[in-house]
Amino acid sequence: MGETQTYQVTGAALWQWRSQAMAAAIAAGIPPGEVDWLLQAVTPIDALALRLGTLAQQTAVELALPLAQLEALWQQRLRARVPVQYLVGKTHWRDWQLVVSPAVLIPRPETELIVDLAIATVQAASHPTDLAQGPWADLGTGSGAIALGLAAAFPQAQIYAVDVSAAALAIAACNIAHYQLQSRIQTYQGTWFEPLTFLRGQLAGMVANPPYIPTDWISTLQPEVAQHEPHLALDGGIDGLAAVRHLIQAAPAYLRAGGVWLVELMVGQAAIVANALQQHGQYDQIRIHTDWAGIDRFVSAYRVG
Repeated sequence: MGETQTYQVTGAALWQWRSQAMAAAIAAGIPPGEVDWLLQAVTPIDALALRLGTLAQQTAVELALPLAQLEALWQQRLRARVPVQYLVGKTHWRDWQLVVSPAVLIPRPETELIVDLAIATVQAASHPTDLAQGPWADLGTGSGAIALGLAAAFPQAQIYAVDVSAAALAIAACNIAHYQLQSRIQTYQGTWFEPLTFLRGQLAGMVANPPYIPTDWISTLQPEVAQHEPHLALDGGIDGLAAVRHLIQAAPAYLRAGGVWLVELMVGQAAIVANALQQHGQYDQIRIHTDWAGIDRFVSAYRVG
């Protein structure tokens, strides 16, 4: 196989491009730091060279694409509001660098907490060792981020990553393979618990970041989300809770006694979901958890046993 083609540009020219791109970002209301994110994805430049400005003194810098194509990518960010993560095809989340595409949601920083909550919920259980050994389900896995988090958190557990989208599962499988976790994380295509009938009554826990945006709200979201992220992963029905209600109803048949139910939500939904879990009758120790901003973001519970 031939070597990957690279293109050279002077550090001064690239520094000038960076300065212009940052000015355009500020004018468009886009964080200027995204320029460096894009640069580091297509060059071997390190963050220090960008911070100190030593890039401008370099006689030659290798680019993975011509400077004109880099500018064209940046124009997609400015004009079409394509998220920079989709432009570079990857994002950082917890300890991983994940492949992403418009087939999957871009994993959010606040979602990182759901893995920490899974660990804390297991540790607070009456039989933590049993729960830690799994199996666990990540329902609506998307990029596979949560499944990877669960695999790292519970090294003895088997993880089942489910998504209705074949395109999303292809991205998840790529990320799982990159970290050589194919033996521990299995992917299944289907709706929620549907492909996991062989695990009825056996799951130690289920984690989900389901669609939770009310249908009518989607068009009002920032264009990066409304125009580019998959609506299948956003649209939660009239009140945003269609998928969550299904998970409340279906989970008891799949969770073992004492198994964990843990879901991410949007602002204003946590109390409603906690009440629905209470009314269902097969959940106890129902708790609402906040994100880093103090927003009620997650609800956890155990299946009664």
